[in-house]
Amino acid sequence: MDPTPVVEIERKYDVGDGTAVPPLEHLPGVARVDPPAEHRLEATYFDTADLLLASLRITLRRRTGGGDAGWHLKLPLAVDERCEYREPLGVEADGVPEPLLRLIRVHSRDAALVPVVRLRTRRTVHRLRGESDDVLAEFSEDRVKAKVLAPKGSELHWREWEFELVDGSRELLDAGPELLAAAGVRPAGHSSTLARALGPRLNRGTAALPPPKRKASAADVLLAYLREHVEALKDEDPRVRLDAHAAVHGMRVATRRIRSVLATYRELLADADAVNFLRQELKWLAGVLGEARDAEVMHERLKDLVAAEPVELVMGPVVRRIDLQLEADYQKAHTDVVNALNGQRYFRLLDALEALLAAPALTPLASGRAHKVIPKLIRRDVKRLRKTARKAVRHTAGTGDDPALHEARKDGKRLRYAAEAAAPINPARAAQLADAAHGVQKILGDHQDSVVTRELLRRLGAEAFLEGENGFTFGRLHALEQSRALKAEARFHREWKNFRTPPLRK
Repeated sequence: MDPTPVVEIERKYDVGDGTAVPPLEHLPGVARVDPPAEHRLEATYFDTADLLLASLRITLRRRTGGGDAGWHLKLPLAVDERCEYREPLGVEADGVPEPLLRLIRVHSRDAALVPVVRLRTRRTVHRLRGESDDVLAEFSEDRVKAKVLAPKGSELHWREWEFELVDGSRELLDAGPELLAAAGVRPAGHSSTLARALGPRLNRGTAALPPPKRKASAADVLLAYLREHVEALKDEDPRVRLDAHAAVHGMRVATRRIRSVLATYRELLADADAVNFLRQELKWLAGVLGEARDAEVMHERLKDLVAAEPVELVMGPVVRRIDLQLEADYQKAHTDVVNALNGQRYFRLLDALEALLAAPALTPLASGRAHKVIPKLIRRDVKRLRKTARKAVRHTAGTGDDPALHEARKDGKRLRYAAEAAAPINPARAAQLADAAHGVQKILGDHQDSVVTRELLRRLGAEAFLEGENGFTFGRLHALEQSRALKAEARFHREWKNFRTPPLRK
């Protein structure tokens, strides 16, 4: 079973040995404070040898003692918030539980997770209760002894306070600093106990870059878009592994956006081999994700189609056969996705994407002003779409599924993503261009969905016949899908006449 997250909202404070705990009952909403309870905690923190997880404010530990002994994984949400996942202690020699590994593998990849810090903490907990006797928050006094195991051993100790919300409000959390400041206590200078233990050994990472302006270089615009969607891809990784709603779709879209802009803006990047490698590997990843996504889309599409049919026209166990087939298809495809995400090929793709962002090899053109360079690159995508669309329009609607329609859909998508990336140089016109391209993509996407769905219906109908079932409804649904394809193609013919691409330069 996958771990269930708990949102942890807390603040830490650095205190000296002689500082007394202030009167916590003076905090708003607090009716009484329980007598203090003491716990002895021992925790081992795990990370890669280069402390990658800690640099991302991710902590992974195995802790004994106290009321929540076990494995804890904490992922950052906001300044005071972290999402905590827990697993039972198990046997220490078994290592990090697999459910927690799934949530961080996008970062750790195939690197070993080793013990980096061991903490021994004497914790005194004060529970703050409200008028209804509910626990509003816990105030903990911690005396910590830390031994750094990697990258080199050292020992240190300190005292700190931790104020964590349970059922209380933000008002209570925000009132804490004022009360503690009166006692001469200030917020901690570290984000976690692990960060305090590691000190200067910890690479704090790089600060987020501001969005590029209109007069930025072409490279700044491209790299900002790539950075955004590489992060989106990595954000979706654990959600895909957990089979969260729409996660496969989100990861696939991020993958396609990256691949597409690498094609449109490839003249800005000097290492053609690296770009070709990335585009090839992103195509592979999108294909793996596509199997699962197609099963999701077709299942929803067919459920809606059957639901709209008169009852007397649904003959035989149609819904059951659709559910069994597409649920099985999705589960197999999702298993294939997870296997791919655990593989060396995927890890090396992530490495290559990060290497490109960290030290991009740029051409002289990339240093030019974005508002001068990028419109020329996008005009080529406009011409590309117009060429394939003209070929598709020459195809008489209703006479078959012309491959040109599929190519025009892909070119519309490429233009859409190229226009999205160009937003910093002219947001309004870039949005208009992206919307126009999206319109083409959507119409022809409906057509392509019909092509794929009809192939599935033909197969399901044949299987139903072989099993002695009535195949009438599958044939009828196939005809309805063919009609939808015809309507989509006819709509494309009509709307293409009014297709306009506003120039990005004024």
